[in-house]
Amino acid sequence: MILVLTALAGGLGGALRFLVDTGVGRVNRTSVPLGTIVVNATACFALGLVTASASAHFGADDVRSILGVGLLGGYSTFSTASVEALGLLRKGRWLAAIAHAGGMLVASIGASVLGLLAGALIP
Repeated sequence: MILVLTALAGGLGGALRFLVDTGVGRVNRTSVPLGTIVVNATACFALGLVTASASAHFGADDVRSILGVGLLGGYSTFSTASVEALGLLRKGRWLAAIAHAGGMLVASIGASVLGLLAGALIP
């Protein structure tokens, strides 16, 4: 049953990623793909919340798997971020590619830390 729920959550995560990335793309006025940065940073924050909260509650491993591996695994996207950075490099936009990849790394790690800290506050 956990496998089925994880798979369903993964599909939902992929649909959410599409909605968020598309929504950010509609308002993004820069040539840097910000949607993927928003998706990955929010996924890292949410995974921090899930991890900290599940770690504090005995028996929450199934929930952590369904939400972390399924929902947030389907929502986040390292591969898209890599392809976007490569696309910027191919266009000769070295600074934008470095800012995109570096910004994603910093935002994602920072969001993970914030999520872990916030998750530790959940009773």
